[in-house]
Amino acid sequence: MADEKMDIAIIGGGVSGVYSAWRLKQANPGKKIVVFEAGDHIGGRLLSVVPPGIPDMVAELGGMRILPKVQPLITNLLEALNKLLPASEQITTYPFPVDEPQNIAYLRGVYLRLSDFTAKPDEVPYRLGFPNHGQSAGSVVINAIEQIVPGITNPALSEDQRREMAQQASFSGKPLYQQGFWNVLMRVFNGESYQYALDAGGYDSTMSNWNAADAIPWYLSDFGVAPVYKGFTKGFQEVPLLLARLFAEAGGEVRLNSSASALRSLDGGVEFQVDGKSVLAGAVILAMPRRALDLLADSSPLLQEISGLIASVTPRPLFKLFTTYTNPWWRAAGFTKPDGSVVAVEAGRSVTDIPVRQTYYWPKSDGTAAKTGPAMLLASYDDGDNTGFWDGLRPQRHQYKAKGQFVAKVSEPFVAEHRKPNLELTWDRYQAPYRMVTEVARQLSTMHGLNYTPKVQDACFRDWGDDPFGGGWNSWNIGVKGVASGNGK
Repeated sequence: MADEKMDIAIIGGGVSGVYSAWRLKQANPGKKIVVFEAGDHIGGRLLSVVPPGIPDMVAELGGMRILPKVQPLITNLLEALNKLLPASEQITTYPFPVDEPQNIAYLRGVYLRLSDFTAKPDEVPYRLGFPNHGQSAGSVVINAIEQIVPGITNPALSEDQRREMAQQASFSGKPLYQQGFWNVLMRVFNGESYQYALDAGGYDSTMSNWNAADAIPWYLSDFGVAPVYKGFTKGFQEVPLLLARLFAEAGGEVRLNSSASALRSLDGGVEFQVDGKSVLAGAVILAMPRRALDLLADSSPLLQEISGLIASVTPRPLFKLFTTYTNPWWRAAGFTKPDGSVVAVEAGRSVTDIPVRQTYYWPKSDGTAAKTGPAMLLASYDDGDNTGFWDGLRPQRHQYKAKGQFVAKVSEPFVAEHRKPNLELTWDRYQAPYRMVTEVARQLSTMHGLNYTPKVQDACFRDWGDDPFGGGWNSWNIGVKGVASGNGK
């Protein structure tokens, strides 16, 4: 006999888990609904922390921005939540800049400005040839995509129309979803153009060999013509924290440090174990990433029956390292225009082919650039195989535990006070090792062409390849006919 019974159990306290809980509780106020989260915080891969000594900034160790025009679900959710909140508690966003023309591109040992890709194409150290000479990295890929799926780059198309078009498209006589993105790109441009798009684009996994019908509409959304991003004033993690709070206030329950295992069918429901006790639920929702499902399947015959479905996506590694300083030293890396005015590097990102790959000049909570006083960088934003560089500068993977990251598995109820991103998840819990900090400082100095190394005050990092996440996002495998979706990077 089960130690506890409930109507619905949701395993996983990330944004999908608490959103499901909130909506189900709204529709079924009389049912007992419980969220079980193996970790000690709500949010999953949304993780927002405030750096020491800089209270007007929020470091996004996980997802950090949205595209309102192409992500209607999250846009509509924010509008719905804000209608329930007083003005002082509403979720607010700010314009999140990315590719500012004055920012740096340090590629193949050559220093460029992002504007130089089009303004000074002869200085770009890649043998691109016609028609890619003089094009930005994004434009090179977008032009290739138009050759693969003619008409899909039409700005009049909606996000859903592009997704459907890609799912139904064929290339060289074969359905697009049965081909890899890298494979089809190499049919329409040369290896030098591919390397340019990879290096200057800043991401490794986006150019890798994932399902082409998934990759193409996603790429157009994230790197299409003038995408407009939004960041979160109080941190992206505020969204799942608020959802969990509303769920709890409606009578639901969130249990932290509660790891589920051994799922099996029983009496028309699902039985599973939590901290040595058996739970029987009428229905179970697994709001978990691929790697977490794999780990759960080891003890759960019920999941082993759908192992093929679980394996239909691939986790993609993602790594973030933040550093803080007494002042925004990078502003001096700007350049002087012919009229004598100085254009400072102060917002958006710079890119490089050395391991740091992308560096973001982090904004204040209101979206404005830090011009004086304490400041922060997203010093390295890495993905794909490139994240492996940092493995040699930290304890071995699966053995490292950030200070306080894991606590004793004692079930505790969720309370309404869990509403500030930094209430429990302090910066120090994700402290970066000394060797990692020393190396990122050295690379930042090289990337910015400095003859000195700016002193780092504090640093924290998160490697989403660690268990139980396995990656920062998941992509459909080649041959899987699904629906492309945004990954929230």
